[in-house]
Amino acid sequence: MSVKWAYRTGDNPVDGVSKGLPKQPDRKGHFAALPYAGVPDFVRKLRATEASESAKLAFEFLILTAARTGEVLGLKWAEIDVNQRLWTIPAMRMKAAREHRVPLGPRAVALLELARGLAGDSEYVFPGHSGKQMSNMVFLRLLRRMGVAATAHGFRSAFRDWAAEQTNFPRDVCEMALAHAIENKTEAAYRRGDLLEKRRELMNAWEEFCA
Repeated sequence: MSVKWAYRTGDNPVDGVSKGLPKQPDRKGHFAALPYAGVPDFVRKLRATEASESAKLAFEFLILTAARTGEVLGLKWAEIDVNQRLWTIPAMRMKAAREHRVPLGPRAVALLELARGLAGDSEYVFPGHSGKQMSNMVFLRLLRRMGVAATAHGFRSAFRDWAAEQTNFPRDVCEMALAHAIENKTEAAYRRGDLLEKRRELMNAWEEFCA
């Protein structure tokens, strides 16, 4: 089949257009976060806002544990050891595909006790209305209801800033509290412990700050 080429005649179809497609959002940017100084006030308002009790408990639990949204929404009772005040997240649910232990402070444990009364027979600690896993939009809806321009994930940033600026805890303790992977492969190969007791002190201090 032969193809004939020719120049177009007439007006330029893009003449007068000053810009092309709108700029796309930078998906590698930072999540919107409250300054850490505003977290205690946010927690107070969260407790008082008119919303699902289960959703409010889950959001406060997320803040106090500095966990990721998916880790909290997928939390099951089988992962909790109340006697040891410990939450063990299995590797399959972690971003780094490595088991992560989260020390729980007194308020976090109290939130679990309150959640127990709401969860019924569900295997999830913070279930949705159907008893299944709560929607991943629940925290965003809460933030919009409260008129707060932040993201649930941004509270991890608030925690990290607070730890760096207001405490003397070592950097590796703070990073491990966020379950960040060790970038240095040599260091990662020799790191066996997870600094649990030091992280317990850190999370207790964060809980006291948030209160």
